Amino acid sequence: MFVNVNVLLLLLVTVVWGTTFPLLKSASSTLSGLEITALRFAVAGIAMLPFALKATRATWRDGAVLGALALLSYVAQAVGLEYISSNRSAFLTSLNVLMVPFLGLLFGGRLSALMVGAATLACAGIGLMSWDGGAHLLGDAITIACALAYALYVIVLSQRAGRHEARQLAATQIVLMALFALLWMLVADARNDSLASLGTRALPHLDTVLYLGLVASAGMLFLQAVAQRHVSADKAAIIYAMEPVFAALFGWLWLAEILTLQAAIGGALVVLAVILSELKPAVAQSTG
Repeated sequence: MFVNVNVLLLLLVTVVWGTTFPLLKSASSTLSGLEITALRFAVAGIAMLPFALKATRATWRDGAVLGALALLSYVAQAVGLEYISSNRSAFLTSLNVLMVPFLGLLFGGRLSALMVGAATLACAGIGLMSWDGGAHLLGDAITIACALAYALYVIVLSQRAGRHEARQLAATQIVLMALFALLWMLVADARNDSLASLGTRALPHLDTVLYLGLVASAGMLFLQAVAQRHVSADKAAIIYAMEPVFAALFGWLWLAEILTLQAAIGGALVVLAVILSELKPAVAQSTG
């Protein structure tokens, strides 16, 4: 079975995303999730600013839409985690994989039984990896809103990526996300009186922040903008479901976290879902 280069690029994106979880866990010893998010996008924004300054008005417009959806997803997930466990959050966030093909109908797409089946299999796999109960109405609702925002992001990116130069589209998203995230951090940290110590607390994790900003944020948003020119939204969402699989793998390798048989079976189901999504690429392109 031939796997095209754009699918491989998206798989690379999920590999890099998977490496961020151990790093985030380490950085969270002295920095809040909001501070890490703001700092990483500040670094990414500075790196991508020269490309953003060359962007057209149309690119800024689409970048603003994509940046708002992505940031809403980040914020909703962060708020939801105040009420539910990270495992439950991972499972509920993965529901975006199922949302994408159905939301695609609103954008003129058609449902593919194969893609819906693959998406369902991917969600089931992530469920095996992360489900731990602990329902909380508010936390669940906010996290489902996170999944909805990211599903819309994947759909809009597949639709609009081909209209713009990839670096400029990624840059406009990142610059706007950096501005909003920094404002959010400044307001929150000023209220908690923690701004004075931010530099001291961030310095031990400088290498982590640089990696998150330059590689995991700027680099991967650019690769998404490149690859989703040619990959449908529903297929991309299934590929992105590999993120918790790689996260579990790197947690096992780097942090000596336990990888249970149930988690391994769940990861295998996600891999199978990605393989199934590649069986009929022509049908899958319908929602792009």
